Amino acid sequence: MDSSERVQAAARFLLQSPPGEINDVLNDVRNIISDDDSLQEGVLPALQEYNLAQFIIADVPGSEHQSIISEAAKIEGQEGGEDRFLDPRSKISFRFDHLSLEASDAQPVEPDSEAEPFRAALESSTLSYLNSHFNEGVASVFATPGSSSKFTIQIVANKYNPTNFWSGRWRSEYVVDLAQKVISGRILVNVHYYEQGNVQLETKQNLTIPLPPAITPSNPSTSASKLLALIEEEEGKYQTHLSDSYQEMSDKTFKSLRRALPLTRQKIEWDRVLGYKLGAELSGSKGVFAES
Repeated sequence: MDSSERVQAAARFLLQSPPGEINDVLNDVRNIISDDDSLQEGVLPALQEYNLAQFIIADVPGSEHQSIISEAAKIEGQEGGEDRFLDPRSKISFRFDHLSLEASDAQPVEPDSEAEPFRAALESSTLSYLNSHFNEGVASVFATPGSSSKFTIQIVANKYNPTNFWSGRWRSEYVVDLAQKVISGRILVNVHYYEQGNVQLETKQNLTIPLPPAITPSNPSTSASKLLALIEEEEGKYQTHLSDSYQEMSDKTFKSLRRALPLTRQKIEWDRVLGYKLGAELSGSKGVFAES
């Protein structure tokens, strides 16, 4: 395998990195390729793809909050084709280094005057929902360019616990279309447990939520609150479904992987086995005493 093929293989590994472990994967492939210049150039597109898909979070320059790096946040074609990312909460755009995960060069952005009132109301309701249900979560709400009736809500929550060999990430995204009266959403959950093994959970749930007639752009605050209540209900159902699935796996699936009986098709009588072992040890002890 030549150098370019190794770099391509490294890029594929990076795209499959579990939550919070991409640096560990990157360090491992560095040892294999042994060419940092080629590696950085070859895997940068994969890092960009990974960061956008995984809703990587960035510290917003000049602010105390964080923002989500995603396709919805990307502002294309700025400054010679270099992509910038939008933080609608602080109304700024910034450059983002996909390798160091650092944001820089903040610039003000003027929001769409027609879309901003409802977007801001959605943001306020989303942040309230986030504070109620996610201990360590980040949310961003974007208006769709060129539309005053279409918005994107994104939520990400990460939990990294390398000391106990596990990590996890929750992502949810909802495209709100007020004109079509519908929310198109998806929930993605990734969990990795790797103590003395390697177990990964990856789930995806697509959602379609019809909007009642009462949700309109003319009443932003009340409509946004009702809209987030619909999202809260669906996410609650999904978490209950996950809990029920885990319980079923514990009670049925994992047990079915174990052989219920030995090859003799008879249960082992452990009391007798212990008796046989004790008898054998006593017999061995007698033999030793007799020889002495």
